[in-house]
Amino acid sequence: MADRRRLLLAVLSSLVLLGGAAAYVVAAGRRGDAPAAAASAVDAGPGDRVLFRSTAAAGYGTVGTVARGSEAGVRKLSGLDCDRVYAAAGRGICLRPDGPLATYQLAVLDSSLRVKDTYPLVGVPNRARVSPSGNVVAWTVFVTGDSYNGGRFSTRAGMINLATGETVDSLELLSISLDGRPYRAADANFWGVTFVDDQHFYATMSTGGKRYLVAGDVAARSVRTLAANVECPSLSPDRTRLAVKEAIGGDPAKGWRLTVLDLASMRRTALAETRSVDDQAAWYDASTVMYAIRRGARGSDVWAVPADGGGAPRLLIPDAESPAALWN
Repeated sequence: MADRRRLLLAVLSSLVLLGGAAAYVVAAGRRGDAPAAAASAVDAGPGDRVLFRSTAAAGYGTVGTVARGSEAGVRKLSGLDCDRVYAAAGRGICLRPDGPLATYQLAVLDSSLRVKDTYPLVGVPNRARVSPSGNVVAWTVFVTGDSYNGGRFSTRAGMINLATGETVDSLELLSISLDGRPYRAADANFWGVTFVDDQHFYATMSTGGKRYLVAGDVAARSVRTLAANVECPSLSPDRTRLAVKEAIGGDPAKGWRLTVLDLASMRRTALAETRSVDDQAAWYDASTVMYAIRRGARGSDVWAVPADGGGAPRLLIPDAESPAALWN
C-alpha cells in the first residue's frame, strides 16, 4: 500500500494556480437558475443518467446526476465536492483539493460516490477519465517549474490500474514514435487521456511547439503520433471516432473548434458548435457530443451537438461541467 500511495507524479519545484478562466459570450437567450436539487442519494452506477459537477451558486463544485432526457430538470446532488469528475462501469474519479494548502488528491469513488481510496497529486487538476471497464483511471494536472518552459505551466498525465496496481506515473516516461521515428525531447507534454480498453488509449502530446494526437499502449510502454493539431480526444461508444478540439488556424490564441475525427479515414468533421470549446468533450450517446462552455471565471453550462456536423448546439445541463454519460 505504501508503494501505491507514493506520489503519482514526480515532485516539482513549484505549482501554479490558474486564476480566472476566459469569459465566453453565450448567445442562447435568457437562462434561468439551475433546477433545485433533490435530497435523495446519488447513484453513479451504470444507468440512464448523466454525471456532472455543479457550477450553480448553491452547491458549487458538488457532484450530481440528472436523468437522460430531462437534463434541465431536477438534479440530484451528492455531498462530494470535486474540481473534475468522471465515471464508468460503476467506478468514479474525483480530482479535488487536499486540505487548505495548494495540494490535491485523486479520490477513487464507488457507484454511490463514496470515496474508496485516495492518492496524492502534484499539480492543479485539469482532466479526468475512467476506462470502459472501470479498472483504470487517468488524470491530467497543470504544473510549473520545467526548465524548458520559462516559468509557464506544463501538463502531466498518468494513470493507475486499480485492478492490478500498475501505474504510469507520467506518460512522459513512455517511449515516443513521432511520424514513425523514435523521438525524445525534454519538452514532451501529455494531457487529455481517453481509453480504448485497460491497455490502450489516446491522448494529446505537445513538443516543439506542435500538438499531436497519440495512440498509446501501456503494455508496450509506448505512444505514437497519429495526427497534428488535435487535442483532448474522447472516444465514441463504438470506438470508431474521436471527439476532439482543433486550434483554429493552428493557433490556440484564435480559439478551439469542436471536431469529430473518423479513425478509419482520419477525416475531420467540424461540428455545428462555432463557439470556442476549450474542454475535453464527452459522448452523450453514439450520435451526440457534450461539452462545457464557460461563463466568466466560475460559471459554465453543458451543451450538446450532433456528431455528424449537422443540427445546432442545445443547452443540455445548465450550471454544470465535467459531464459523463453513465449508460455503460
